[in-house]
Amino acid sequence: MIVKFKFFLPLLFLSVIGWSAKASAHGTDIEYQKVQAVQIDAIYAGGQPMGNAQVTVYAPDDPSTPWTTGITDEEGQFTFVPDPSQPGDWEVKVRQAGHGDLITVPVGDSTQAAIATQEGGGNSEGLSWLDYSQDSTLVQKALLSAAGGWGFFGTALFFARRRKTA
Repeated sequence: MIVKFKFFLPLLFLSVIGWSAKASAHGTDIEYQKVQAVQIDAIYAGGQPMGNAQVTVYAPDDPSTPWTTGITDEEGQFTFVPDPSQPGDWEVKVRQAGHGDLITVPVGDSTQAAIATQEGGGNSEGLSWLDYSQDSTLVQKALLSAAGGWGFFGTALFFARRRKTA
């Protein structure tokens, strides 16, 4: 009985230590709202605003040269007014201390095309798996836990088997 206890106690310890919460130290989330201007809301994955982050806006006609630059306020917000004579996809890059993200903001004629594509599911490139959320469902967590448990159990059985003496 003591042998089994000594064997399963470390397995129990490792399974408890291996159980972790969702880590989101480097995740960011950037959203935009259209008013008379475009307002960028930049937050970390944990919900804290990206205050004083560097913002770079690229126009659709010259995506390699910054159209304007600036910094977010303390709430992680940045507002700019795109040139209406340049319809298309404006790209906004927000970075702070090695964290950041890039978001595309449709402006003008491309806005209607983007809405039609999103509503119609017009993703003809076969990359629809990119649209799914990265959050794990309860079923995924249960299957992963069962697979991990089976791995521990199988390893325990492998090392606990009695070898025949020749």
